[in-house]
Amino acid sequence: MTAPKNYLIDMDGVLVRGRTVVPGADGFIQQLLDRQAEFLVLTNNPRYTPADLAYRLGTMGLQVPSERIFSSAMATAQFLKSQKSEGTAFVLGESGLTSAIHSIGYVITDLNPDYVVLGEGSFDLEQLTKAIRLVSAGAHFMATNPDPSGPGDGGVVPACGAMAAFIEKASGVAPYFVGKPNPLMMRTALNYIDVHSEDTIMVGDTMATDIKGGVEAGMETILVLTGVTHREDIGRFPFQPTRVYESVADIIV
Repeated sequence: MTAPKNYLIDMDGVLVRGRTVVPGADGFIQQLLDRQAEFLVLTNNPRYTPADLAYRLGTMGLQVPSERIFSSAMATAQFLKSQKSEGTAFVLGESGLTSAIHSIGYVITDLNPDYVVLGEGSFDLEQLTKAIRLVSAGAHFMATNPDPSGPGDGGVVPACGAMAAFIEKASGVAPYFVGKPNPLMMRTALNYIDVHSEDTIMVGDTMATDIKGGVEAGMETILVLTGVTHREDIGRFPFQPTRVYESVADIIV
């Protein structure tokens, strides 16, 4: 039996849609586990810890070990550690982000921090004003992901990209986004499981984030059509996926 490829797999639109598992996603994950392939489920959502996400997926019937989940919050924390091994940060985010920042030994503070780190959550004007003032005073501005909006109860809700634009407009300082499509997110995930890009496939449903990031990180890419991209949309992009499948159920590991 030949050694299986490694996989980086987007979560929303690939394995799940809202609170529903994509048909065949459980079989795809089981294939990876059975063949002992290295893989990570990637998400730009920085709100939750890997354990939280594993539990959430489990309640939907998809068993993914927490150590196989990697978020933009984790990638952001690893980037901060690579830039400044011991630092301080003012963090706007929920437990997925604050726990990742604490895990690298950073102190979370609003007293002259090295960084302002923006994730996702419900922020009031006082918190956003504090972030604006700290960035204006010289703190480096980091944001977990550029997504301007996301799904919420009752409809679309503003996401990290929208809040980052608010802070940027007021401070005049643009953030550095770590999450997809930044290939840094992919490279950090590859390092996390100690594999190489040439032996790894990125599986996603979004051309502008998953496929773009995978191509720029030097990976093969698979686009699945269970998310936001329709087959007729693919040709509009100057970069193309290596393969296109209707869903992850069609992928043979």
